Amino acid sequence: MPQMLIFGLGYTAKALAARLRGMGWTVRATGRDGDCDFAARTAVESALLDSSHVLSSVPPDAAGSDPVLDAFGAALGGRWLGYLSSTGVYGDTGGAWVDEMAPIGTGRRTARSEADLAWQALGARVFRLPGIYGPGRSPLERVASGAAHRINLPGQVFSRVHVADIVSGAIAALTAPSGVYNLADDLPASQNTVIEEACRLLGRAPPPLLSLGQANLSPMARAFYAENRRVANGKAKRVLGWRPLYPSYVDGLRALSATAMPLSATTTPATASADQR
Repeated sequence: MPQMLIFGLGYTAKALAARLRGMGWTVRATGRDGDCDFAARTAVESALLDSSHVLSSVPPDAAGSDPVLDAFGAALGGRWLGYLSSTGVYGDTGGAWVDEMAPIGTGRRTARSEADLAWQALGARVFRLPGIYGPGRSPLERVASGAAHRINLPGQVFSRVHVADIVSGAIAALTAPSGVYNLADDLPASQNTVIEEACRLLGRAPPPLLSLGQANLSPMARAFYAENRRVANGKAKRVLGWRPLYPSYVDGLRALSATAMPLSATTTPATASADQR
């Protein structure tokens, strides 16, 4: 059976690893919960030699470099490659739709755009991801903990994707051509609308509507609200034959609320950006 080496065993990569193992694959991984120490170069090189497939979920470092490409880029050729990128590379489009042909590098993630292009140059399947949510990491936990916000930004919309739909997209791409694929749901929506649906499902009153200044957000969260775009997923549907199991936040949140244990106070983020996968 084929073997996958995953660089960076984060939230999404763990879900993919579990799916692959269930299909009979051998999966090795770096990261805190992986079995390979990224700093142990010989061990990683040995795992690479045995791997028919490699996927990286490692974002650029503080210096703007891609750690995986810097350390092992020369050894990656001759196998299937995948890279978890971010729709943040498209920057702010004022709410307009973007597809894979849209220019990149205009947003707050210049380093991410450069890494995205570098992986493309190696022939990788590059998956551009919007806000990621799923079991244990959704607006339901945010609302239950009292940490949810509604921000008064009329016209602000974002795209999202359930972690299970990223996994199914990556699985579909195992036999697909290299290139860039947006994996996003079908219904971009404002964060307020999503929080209100989570509140409805939990029987909670929506949090007050605040200005951006009143919300006292972290710099990362404020940067999130500085962008406004809708992400088109037509190429993934057309080329990969992919269809999201959760085509909207409504479908995703309802499924999560139906299967989750009773929610208690938690500080789990509502969604993970593609830099927190």
